[in-house]
Amino acid sequence: MVKSGFVNVILNLLNEQCYLAKKNKLFTMNIAYLILGGNKGDKLKNLQVAIEQLEKKAGRVLKKSDIYVTAAWGNTDQPDFFNQVVCLQTELSAHELLNQLLKIEEESGRIRDAQKWMERTLDIDILFFNDSIIKTDNLTIPHPYIQDRKFVLIPMAEVAPEFMHPELNKNIKTLLDECKDELEVKKKQQTF
Repeated sequence: MVKSGFVNVILNLLNEQCYLAKKNKLFTMNIAYLILGGNKGDKLKNLQVAIEQLEKKAGRVLKKSDIYVTAAWGNTDQPDFFNQVVCLQTELSAHELLNQLLKIEEESGRIRDAQKWMERTLDIDILFFNDSIIKTDNLTIPHPYIQDRKFVLIPMAEVAPEFMHPELNKNIKTLLDECKDELEVKKKQQTF
């Protein structure tokens, strides 16, 4: 617990330093929270490769949750998903980050289908980007379903339980406590 508390203190200081540096226009550094998931192929390896690619193409992974196993959400007639939340420090803008995430998904073998919630090797969604609220044709931040999905809230609460949702004005722990989602979310024993 001490280590986890220490990491949270460091992340909070880092967030504050990034805010002050941006305010003073010293440099641009952003904190993004992402959820990675997949239910096709070698799911564990796909998550591991995704994190390696994030480090190469998008920024520095500061913290990651354990991996959680959940049944598919939406279209339930498919294999279980492995999900993991990461905190990413990046110099990219939200739209630049989205473009990199789409490339990483494509390189993993992800094929985008017109039908939602199908099997996929890798899916990476931006949950939060600093405390920004962004609504464009191809990007909505915060992710619109965070508060409805335990498979997002449980690993997010592991990484940043006190993070405040900028639109709902509630922290992640509170959103998890209030979530009505009944989908079972189990921690996977093996992580990397």
